[in-house]
Formats: sequence, structure tokens, C-alpha cells
Amino acid sequence: MKLVLATNNVNKIREMKSILGNFFEEIVTLKEIGFNDDVEETGDTFFENALIKAKAISKFSNLPALADDSGLVVEALNGEPGVYSARYAGDHNDENNIKKLLDKLKNVNNRKAKFVTSIVLYYPNGEYIETTGEVYGNIIDEKRGSNGFGYDPVFFSTELNKTFAEASGEEKNSVSHRGRALKMLIQKLSDKK
Repeated sequence: MKLVLATNNVNKIREMKSILGNFFEEIVTLKEIGFNDDVEETGDTFFENALIKAKAISKFSNLPALADDSGLVVEALNGEPGVYSARYAGDHNDENNIKKLLDKLKNVNNRKAKFVTSIVLYYPNGEYIETTGEVYGNIIDEKRGSNGFGYDPVFFSTELNKTFAEASGEEKNSVSHRGRALKMLIQKLSDKK
């Protein structure tokens, strides 16, 4: 089966291909199918945004499309940044997003957080499969590590005992929200065979 990844984020593409690579005959990107527009994420939940993106790309390409919407959910901030994680500080700038997050958490003792990913695999016939993955940790005060992207340098994984930015790609994929959601998707696809 040929699959379109409904994202332009090179980091997500790399993560998704490394996990899904053996499961699909061919995985193509938006650039490869000639899709140059932005799909507006108007949903209130990670699932709604993933569904909007996957449906739009599947309709455009007439191929199965896989989209995810992911974000950081911080307990003490009532779930912020949530669906606005990528544009928390007003733009898609990781440094500014981290700065805003750490500023809001100054003098806050509760640092519990989780990363959430909702994944939708949408077929041209309108059927879709949805999975959600979560990983728990804490927000630390200073960035550590040079791997990863987004909030990875300040997200301390209690399972790995290090930040996501200190973890190798393999380590992160073994526990990450996106890795878990993709593995659940593979399981659901295997069960359908």
C-alpha cells in the first residue's frame, strides 16, 4: 500500500518513516504529491486536527493519508499549550515556545506534563483509523540535549530518565507519544488483515 504523510515537518517524517517503513510499500511526502498548500487546523482537539489534515490530503491525492496532531499538555497550565503547542508563542518557533512555557512555569512547583499524539489514517473511501499515544514526564527549568525538536529539550521523560533531546532517536521512539500511536496503528492494521 502507498501512503502519504500529511506533514511538512522533516523531523516527524523521519520519525514516522523509521517506525512505519517496513509496513507500507511506499511512503511519500506532500512535496512528492505536489501539495503545497497549508491545511488549516481548526479543530479543538488533537484528533479533530489530525482528521482534518488526513482527510484533505487523502481527497487531494486519492491515496491513504496519515496525519498526526501532537502537543504538550501541562497540568499546572490547565492543559496549555495543547493544540496550540507549535504556535504557542505566536509562530512556529521552538525557542520562543520554550521561553513562553518556562516563563509561565516560573515559581510553579507542579511540573507534570505529557505529550499527546492523535494519528488518523484516512482512506479515499472515507474510512479512517484513529489512535492516540501519550507519554508522561516533567518540564525542567533549562534545556538539556541537542537531539529532537519542539519541547524535547525541556521535557524530562520519567521512563528514559533524561530529556527527549538527550535521547537517541531509537530511545525516544521506544517511549514517545508518536511512537506509541504509530505502533497502535500498526497493530490495528495487522488485525484488519
